[in-house]
Amino acid sequence: MSHVSELRLRDASVEAARQKLLSGDHLTQEEGVRLFDAPVMELGRLADAFVRDRHGDRVFFTVNRQLNPTNVCVLACKFCDYAKKPDAPGAYTMTKEQILSHVDPEITEIHIVGGLHNKWRFDDYLQIIRWVKEAKPDLSVKAYTAVEIDFFCRLTKKPAEWVLGELKAAGLDALPGGGAEVFSERVRKELFKQKIGARTWFDVHKKAHRLGIQSNVTLLYGHIETIQERLEHMIQVREVQDETNGFLSFIPLAFQPGNTGIKTRNDFTSAVDDLKTIAVSRLMLDNIPHIKAYWVMLTAEVATIALNFGADDMDGTVGEERIAHDAGAISPMELAKGKLIDIIHDAGKLPVERDVWYNPIEVYPAKDTVVVSKMPYLNSVPFYHDFRPALNEVKLAPLMPSALGRFAREGSVSAGPL
Repeated sequence: MSHVSELRLRDASVEAARQKLLSGDHLTQEEGVRLFDAPVMELGRLADAFVRDRHGDRVFFTVNRQLNPTNVCVLACKFCDYAKKPDAPGAYTMTKEQILSHVDPEITEIHIVGGLHNKWRFDDYLQIIRWVKEAKPDLSVKAYTAVEIDFFCRLTKKPAEWVLGELKAAGLDALPGGGAEVFSERVRKELFKQKIGARTWFDVHKKAHRLGIQSNVTLLYGHIETIQERLEHMIQVREVQDETNGFLSFIPLAFQPGNTGIKTRNDFTSAVDDLKTIAVSRLMLDNIPHIKAYWVMLTAEVATIALNFGADDMDGTVGEERIAHDAGAISPMELAKGKLIDIIHDAGKLPVERDVWYNPIEVYPAKDTVVVSKMPYLNSVPFYHDFRPALNEVKLAPLMPSALGRFAREGSVSAGPL
């Protein structure tokens, strides 16, 4: 059963996109513009059908924590309320003890990003990874944006391949997607001209992918960019994914105006704009496995709705995230694991705790819910040919055989072809 093929839509633009996706073709920029103008509910129905075909009812989350070791930064990007000059009020640099205090026993992933410190050397950044790995060897480390990697290249006068190799040897598992902002030279020159552009950002990530380091990619929207520039950003990401297949997820980040002085149409993006951006991202980026509803910037309420508009990941518990909140994000500073599970249940989805590579760690079905594994193999198609699960009582969870066996033994999955 294909949800996209069985969907019936009234809006001509959304229906045209459905037909093109069924044919296996990428959507064009012009088709993306029409989707942004389409009725939001029709757009959401198509995006949700697309993600259900790929991930069933699963929504992923991780038990993680963000570590921002310093806000001292040599750059002065106009849109950033987080970075400080060394002697500015509020500037900080964490000690080893403060860094290690973020390695909570229950977390499975740590996300390390921060400023480009004027006195730190490359080994200081390597040492942070070594410290957290020594404290918890099985902890997944997602660390340092392409902007930071480029800074390390300038510090060491070494190519990105060498820098990435040293980070990997120290314990790096994946790269975050930050620093992408919007791949528009017009926007870069106006808002962050000191920062790397699209060419350097993609060059770092391509080299990481070739070294076996997967990564995420972000889009910062809701400031001075146009809809066309948002879509061009997505298309560039899609082209690189066709080349490397190294991106794990795409993360639309709603701009937080804070005290930047940047003039926007509204103080914050609207919920409709957020949902449309999530849904269009899902449809434009048909080759990216996951679309993230980053609740820190969207708020938990909007992120819940986004789980029915094409998003299949909530990020995680985060804890003490500083960058977005220094820019005025109105979400709570952390969201506990139980609350995340409740939010995903409220959206009618199946919470799946994951690792950094989206391997399932645990499944959390709601009470009285039957979980059926939809094996993602061609020879399993006959099992599901006429399968029509009751939406409220049965949840589909595409799982590989080893995961299905483990979850079936534990009782969190009820059925599947073994």
